[in-house]
Amino acid sequence: MAAASPAAAAPVTRELAAFVAGLQADRLSPELRERTRFLVLDLVGNIVRGRHDAESTAPLLAAARALGFGAGSSAVFGDSARYTPAGAALLNGALAHSLDFDDTHAAGSLHPGAPVIPAALAAAEMAGADGRTVLVGIVAGYEVTCRLALALPAGDHYDRGYHPTATCGAFGAAAAAARVFGLDAERVEHAFGIALSQAAGSLQFLANGAWTKRFQVGWSATNGLVAATLAREGFRGASEALEGKAGFLRAYAPNPVPERALQGLGSEWELMNTAVKPYPSCRYGHASVDAALALRAEHGLKAEEIEAVTVGLPAKGMLLIGAPLDYKRNPQNVVDGQFSGPFVVACALARGHFGWDSYAWLQDADIRRLMALTVCEQDPEIEAEFPANMSGKVTLRARGGQEFVRKVVVPKGEPANFLTEAELRAKFHGLCDAVLGKERAAQLADAVLELERAADVNGMMRLGAPLMSARLAGE
Repeated sequence: MAAASPAAAAPVTRELAAFVAGLQADRLSPELRERTRFLVLDLVGNIVRGRHDAESTAPLLAAARALGFGAGSSAVFGDSARYTPAGAALLNGALAHSLDFDDTHAAGSLHPGAPVIPAALAAAEMAGADGRTVLVGIVAGYEVTCRLALALPAGDHYDRGYHPTATCGAFGAAAAAARVFGLDAERVEHAFGIALSQAAGSLQFLANGAWTKRFQVGWSATNGLVAATLAREGFRGASEALEGKAGFLRAYAPNPVPERALQGLGSEWELMNTAVKPYPSCRYGHASVDAALALRAEHGLKAEEIEAVTVGLPAKGMLLIGAPLDYKRNPQNVVDGQFSGPFVVACALARGHFGWDSYAWLQDADIRRLMALTVCEQDPEIEAEFPANMSGKVTLRARGGQEFVRKVVVPKGEPANFLTEAELRAKFHGLCDAVLGKERAAQLADAVLELERAADVNGMMRLGAPLMSARLAGE
């Protein structure tokens, strides 16, 4: 007798589509709904500042307008212009990821909010959906994005050179938009089948600090929105898009575990396993920044006293922020710095903090001296914590050979060490006040946190546009 096909053993596409179509707000706990609003707040802050500070923004906007994306009525946070729905999804998604300050999911090794939330908001503007529906769509999108990353799993996907935020994110964005549109399960399946033709994203940006990392995440938001819109209009997508022989999981990783995508579906929420970044850099370096800050504060260490620095990382962290060491010690631009363990730790040790404005220190003499003294290595103790935790360790030699060591298992911002509402608002204002002004930024924050009660998203989106008096120079 022939063995059952892999697709028959794990009908991932059908089950996820049914979950997305059937998800209702009354199934979401107050804690889950609150956390979702917090994640939206965090992402909106990133978009507003990314619209004005990211060096990739000007050509991105110029290209969007040249392609006709500037002729619409959909909003981009931090921008007074209006765009087509596809253009708004692209720009909000790319800008959300441009500072590398957006949320992360450790086990999935990705950033779920940047593709999902912009797609949900663009769909809401198209459909006139209320805030409650948008919130449910966002939850659906997070679950699909993160669960697909777990099923690949993300480590194998990375090894093939893929960027899971963009690849898995296309399906999550499709789920979010489909739920906002109110599609039934069959049409959600078609949306997944259409998203399959668009799932793309490469890690090759690491070779030269390319801006493609930002673009491909924004494009995945557009891909998901397009897939859901096509499905809404009756376009047919590929069946078994996720688990099929040429489906996403089997084509994009060597040994996927499709059933992992369904584990605890509807009762265990991967959104609650999503972290918020306190630092605008690759999440693999955050525990080490926490460790460096703690050592500096506890022992009163000064930069000139430090003689050697060792940053202990898991293997995947070494891939992104630790190697090749000569390159990581010599960042030349913001992307290089975001993916440099030596740079982020040197900033923490030399200045006692690390924020978006720290990238002005790329050529600072004190920072350069500390980077030259820093080595990154795969640490067995840290590896043992992965993938459950993106842990890190910093070992310093200072003051004539004294050794100082600090290991951080759960970095600040992780679900078990999450930011408070006050901390989230502080991060939001640190990003938005310079663009919107303090009063308007506070109004926007309030509107985001009241999203669930809104009749539509239009008022919230309008508050994201800077007033003439608050705009930065260079518009």
